[in-house]
Amino acid sequence: MSTPLEEYALLSDLRTAALVSRDGSIDWLCLPRFDSPAMFTALLGGPEDGRWRLTVVDGEVIERRYLPLTFVLETTWRTPRGVARVTDFLPRSTEQGDLVRRVECLEGEVDVEHDLRLRFDYARATPWTREVTLEGGERALLSLAGPDAILVSGPMLRCPDAHVGAAPGGQRATRLEGRFALTEGETAAWDLTWFPSHQDPPAPPDTEQALVATVGMWRGWADQLSVEGPYRDHVIQSLLVLRALTNLDTGGIVAAPTTSLPEEFGGVRNWDYRYTWLRDAAFTIEVVVAHGLTRGATLWRDWLLRAVAGDAQDVRIMYGLSGERQLREEELDHLSGYEGSRPVRIGNGAADQYQADVVGEVMIALHELRTAGVDEDEYTWGLQKSLLAYAESNFEREDHGIWEMRGDTHHFTHGRVMMWAAFDRGIRAVEEFGLDGPVERWRDLRSRLVEEIDDNGFDPDLNSYTQTYGGREVDASLLQLPHTGYLAFDDPRMLGTVARIEQDLVSGFGLVNRYRAATGMDGVGGIEYPFVMCTFWLVEQYACSGRLADAEQLMADMLACAGDLGLFAEEYDPSSGRQAGNFPQAFSHIGLIRAADAIRAANGAEAQKTEAQGTER
Repeated sequence: MSTPLEEYALLSDLRTAALVSRDGSIDWLCLPRFDSPAMFTALLGGPEDGRWRLTVVDGEVIERRYLPLTFVLETTWRTPRGVARVTDFLPRSTEQGDLVRRVECLEGEVDVEHDLRLRFDYARATPWTREVTLEGGERALLSLAGPDAILVSGPMLRCPDAHVGAAPGGQRATRLEGRFALTEGETAAWDLTWFPSHQDPPAPPDTEQALVATVGMWRGWADQLSVEGPYRDHVIQSLLVLRALTNLDTGGIVAAPTTSLPEEFGGVRNWDYRYTWLRDAAFTIEVVVAHGLTRGATLWRDWLLRAVAGDAQDVRIMYGLSGERQLREEELDHLSGYEGSRPVRIGNGAADQYQADVVGEVMIALHELRTAGVDEDEYTWGLQKSLLAYAESNFEREDHGIWEMRGDTHHFTHGRVMMWAAFDRGIRAVEEFGLDGPVERWRDLRSRLVEEIDDNGFDPDLNSYTQTYGGREVDASLLQLPHTGYLAFDDPRMLGTVARIEQDLVSGFGLVNRYRAATGMDGVGGIEYPFVMCTFWLVEQYACSGRLADAEQLMADMLACAGDLGLFAEEYDPSSGRQAGNFPQAFSHIGLIRAADAIRAANGAEAQKTEAQGTER
């Protein structure tokens, strides 16, 4: 069985991320960027596909935690002879990319064991390795293949299956290993540094200084946060996750740092999420602005300007981290997949889809940024007018929907409401902020959408909005309708829709599916597990429509699904009690933040109501 996702910890340096299992194996790492080819790919195969396992011999993990407000991981091991603490982190972002593993013996004596298997390009290339001497006389191991090179410094590992340094070019070493004894008070540290293979090896960082700088980086960012309420710790952790998934250089936010973690164990619903979706980034802007982080949101707005520039009439739903438009999807047949789930995919064919909701989500987010006091200029407002022109030119066009259906296109009710929201925010920019634009035309389009949505997207017999015009299925995306301002959370039509979603999409465990995959409408096949973000959307709906007790109970049930480090994947399989889908998922943590904020607001409203009633008496 593959390692359960909830047993992985996330490491991040704001350029890439690593996943570390509870037993000390780094099974996923792409260097130097989130979307670079992986060098540790055991997550999608086995140990032979690349990993770095560091364990304390004969030990068991007795505690695992992040240093507060950071992604610096501490794992404490106990053995019959002693206690050791392993500290894993990606140092404060550097141009080359580093990974540090530090072991300190706290009591008695321990043996530390390494199994390092370097594989480049998703395990399609095994590098050549040789011993080198660095400035100052320190020995290190240099591994390279094609454009990539890795320098491993620290106490020397050895190659059991090759004679390192026997030839000038090195040897094709499939494993590096080592066993090191430490006694109480002793510390040993190893650094893995990536750099372009045509360059000279860089100096490894001072691991102690790197640790201090990395902790300072995370805590300095967290100091800006404004969070209150009963779920404060969960919200802060989720905001930190969103920060961890943001590329420092470009401002692009990846949907998740992984690819092909399945939506059904053993199934074919396996996608690459290491790119920047306009939708995900827009949702992120809304929650970070709500918690005082306008500067970070402005960085994403600037990313959007660069990505869309030059071709605003051909807006993509997703881009590469630097705004790349071509994200060709391919399958890696040599990898067995997580839990045997194949194909393993890199790239994402959904990049070529038209999805009608995207412009609305972007316009909502930029409206929130504007409302928070961030000034517009001719360039930023010009982008938004171009997006509205794009929406107008595609006004009658059917689309693939928010869930990126790979079947036929439709008019999805959620997408049409989001298009309404796009024009609504454009109108409000003119009316409330004095910006210029063809407001009469936008008003006409908004009015046409209201009439169309009410006529075609609501079924009076079901007393519910429907997934598509003329259809009879519901979709969890309909829970987003009040969030746009299209109607109130307690509007009778919305309450009827919620009742239908509870009937058709809520599992026996109380969690929410996106839609009924068994209908085959998405053109993929197989099933999928309940969707974490959609369940948090239902929490939000309950809190905002007077069902506070239901909201708090479902919130508690969801928080119990997280791992010990508070991380959420895309989906959750209640029957096995395991997380599924790409991990950790920005969507899921955005949903958590919004749900927590909604409950806090509802509790505040209840308290004010109680206080007012007491005053009247």
